[in-house]
Amino acid sequence: MSELLDRIERLNEIGIALSAESDTPRLLELIMMGAKSLTHADAGSLYFLQDGELSFEIISNDSLDIQMGGSSGNEITFPNIPLVVDGKENHANVVTHCVLSGETVNIADAYHEIGFDFTGTREFDSTTGYRTRSMLTFPLKDHEHEIIGVLQLINARDFASGEVIAFSEIEQQLAESLASQAAVALTQRRLISELQYLFESFIRMIASAIDDKSPYTGGHCRRIPVLTMMLAEAAHSAEEGPLRNFEMSDKDRYELETAAWLHDCGKVVTPEHVMDKATKLETIYDRIDVLETRFEVMRRDAEIDYLRALVNGGETAPNAEVLNAEFEQKCATYDNDFEFLRNANLGGEFMSDADIERVRNLARLEWTDANGKRRPLLTDDEVINLSIKRGTLNDNEREVINYHIVATIKMLESLPFPKNLQNVPEYASGHHEKMDGSGYPQGLRREEMSVQARIMAIADIFEALTASDRPYKRGKKLSECLKIMGLMKKEDHIDPDIFDIFIKERVYLDYAKEFLDPEQIDEIDVSQIPGYAG
Repeated sequence: MSELLDRIERLNEIGIALSAESDTPRLLELIMMGAKSLTHADAGSLYFLQDGELSFEIISNDSLDIQMGGSSGNEITFPNIPLVVDGKENHANVVTHCVLSGETVNIADAYHEIGFDFTGTREFDSTTGYRTRSMLTFPLKDHEHEIIGVLQLINARDFASGEVIAFSEIEQQLAESLASQAAVALTQRRLISELQYLFESFIRMIASAIDDKSPYTGGHCRRIPVLTMMLAEAAHSAEEGPLRNFEMSDKDRYELETAAWLHDCGKVVTPEHVMDKATKLETIYDRIDVLETRFEVMRRDAEIDYLRALVNGGETAPNAEVLNAEFEQKCATYDNDFEFLRNANLGGEFMSDADIERVRNLARLEWTDANGKRRPLLTDDEVINLSIKRGTLNDNEREVINYHIVATIKMLESLPFPKNLQNVPEYASGHHEKMDGSGYPQGLRREEMSVQARIMAIADIFEALTASDRPYKRGKKLSECLKIMGLMKKEDHIDPDIFDIFIKERVYLDYAKEFLDPEQIDEIDVSQIPGYAG
């Protein structure tokens, strides 16, 4: 009775351990070790059922000192066992019969049992010198009574003498009770894994959809997680400096990488005509063609005026040569003005005040439309867009683009993230904040942001500078990017400590080798990076 009570207590302990274990290989070992302990078995095998076959997941034999599968690191090379052979149910094998019948099989001595094929067992014994006798095989059924696997125990041992004996009825009941708990634990672990895989696939699908939405940002959402984790690992490994105490667990890594994948999810609400605006005058189409037409009309009218003057004065008139020179000069001016506007329309990193003033002066020119009405060469909207100093977005469009981070915050804060992902909204929403509080959307200062959010801010900036798929600029070379970021550090826009690690550990170079075009990777003299002391 004392021994039975000990076993029941052990069963309870195993059940508690099974419910707490989150690592599947370790869970399999707990099941196997627990079953052997409860029944005093010398050996055992655990199988999973999938696609009509039983696969070996763990093998344990104390006498032969064999441990395979689970967390042992020893691969199981035995082939799967099919439930159906040649179109017939495979009842010759004990484990497949157990699945097909749904019943426990308790065998006192395998060599004297009729009805099963133990050829493989005998060959194993012959090779190893082992002697398989008693065998207890029972199905693992989940909460819906579906069989998910089989557990087979071999050679029960007498507690006192150590001799191999048959598995008793009590041992069978204890093992079946354990099997029930084990099946629930395995099913729970499988469901959690499947839900986690679904969640991860879903966030990657969102990121891919955002990248695919715009041909000019393709790959951004896929590159940011890589760069973020590169920089985070460098910070984690720091042994000196301000970040020497920054550490990440596997849970922390998973949370940060999830945030990186979702950092731009709000772009799903950004209109394509803004996100894809490749030139300053682009809306549904690039209106530079409309300007070209107006210049053609102005050239036509100039030519008409010139020809009329010739007709009225005669080709041999003294002013014919002057008229021709004036006409050619006017056409050359039109060509030069249009070329200037065409280049201004392309956008870029900077447009001077003088160029903006020239746009405004050209707007005062007039042309004659099809109805004979005089109109300004440029509309107010065209002047506003052609006067954009950086890039291709005007102030209103920039606000639309910036709203994506507000949308990201709203979307992420509306999700019921589990405890291990509670910080995802904060990490993901900080990549446009600046350390001096001049960023957006919340105007956070450095001390109000987590290290992870500050890491993502640097990753987002560096990716944007180096990206070669933007509509208004080429991908910059490494030296140029690091110079710009160094100036940003001096202006208190990015975290100085993280930027120093970014340079010191050459994270920029590791990323560049994987994602940048070879011509972008130039020699870096860190002493020339503004604000970096080395």
